[in-house]
Amino acid sequence: MPDLSIRIGSVTLNNPVIIGSGDHVMTAGGLAAARASGAGAVVAKSINESAAAKRQLDGSDHLLLDSQWRPLPWDFAPPPDAMLFGRSGLHQAASADWIAEVAAQDRAAAEAGQYVIGSIILADLAVACELARQYQAAGIRILELNIGAPHGDEAVPGAIIQERAAHRVREITAMLRQAIAIPLWIKLTGQSEDVAALAAAAQAGGADAVIVMGRFMALVPDVETRAPMTGTAGAIGGPWSLALTCRWLAQSRKRLGPDFPLLGTNGARSGLDVVRFLLAGARAVEMTSAVMAGGFARAAAAVAEIEAYLARTGGSVEDLIGLAADRQVGYGVQPDRPGYWRDFVPPESR
Repeated sequence: MPDLSIRIGSVTLNNPVIIGSGDHVMTAGGLAAARASGAGAVVAKSINESAAAKRQLDGSDHLLLDSQWRPLPWDFAPPPDAMLFGRSGLHQAASADWIAEVAAQDRAAAEAGQYVIGSIILADLAVACELARQYQAAGIRILELNIGAPHGDEAVPGAIIQERAAHRVREITAMLRQAIAIPLWIKLTGQSEDVAALAAAAQAGGADAVIVMGRFMALVPDVETRAPMTGTAGAIGGPWSLALTCRWLAQSRKRLGPDFPLLGTNGARSGLDVVRFLLAGARAVEMTSAVMAGGFARAAAAVAEIEAYLARTGGSVEDLIGLAADRQVGYGVQPDRPGYWRDFVPPESR
């Protein structure tokens, strides 16, 4: 059998598929179903202590759109081109109760060699440090701090912070690193002109791994109503974003070195998509939109597809990391092919 295990710093996952944080893992039942999919890890629904962020959940809305911007039925069988567009809020349970639930789920996950990861979205740094300490005290083994939530600019003040400044990423990471000793993963925004610089800042602050990268904010006008779909802007992700994420993974690997653990998210819809992320430099991949829209079977299918791929091509997951990233060369060394451009334009343009 192919070896699907993968090292992320001091942590070893039994496979590189991680079910990312979202509304689908906001209950004990959702977390249990996520674990039953066989994914290497599950990131529980995020928390912070902002009343505004909790209240935002009551105004959540989501749409599935095809590549022609037409709404699709939410039947948990989306086509490959489906995009998830919408908005959500944070868990409304008391933090102590949710931390206890996530820790209990992580203890159960440990029996199967899996992880359930605690997640905090930044609003107030001091509060985030205190929540991190509470997660550690409860026995959680990995903590993810999301400082790249796409809704940061649209949310009401004080609800969510999206950090784009490298010096702030370093400061925030360092504060959390001082607060806890367990592995700390930092999730970054993709809405930056230099995601690799943010990754380097998180590394300098003491992160054990960096997650590249959050979804993008978007506005989708409805041609029938002439109003915005869902009434406002929202976060969007789709298969198209895989190529953008892979580019920033490769750039981050080049800047941080091959030994620092990178994780990918935003664009993976299948096991082969996970392989593409690995080749670009990720050591594991968070699948979120695909699971939310297609159910937990999507994660199970991804694990099976990775296994089948390795059975066909040979090697292990570890053998894949960064192969495409390390083979990337600059434009200046591409071969000259005079006139080749004519193959890509209409006949009248030649």
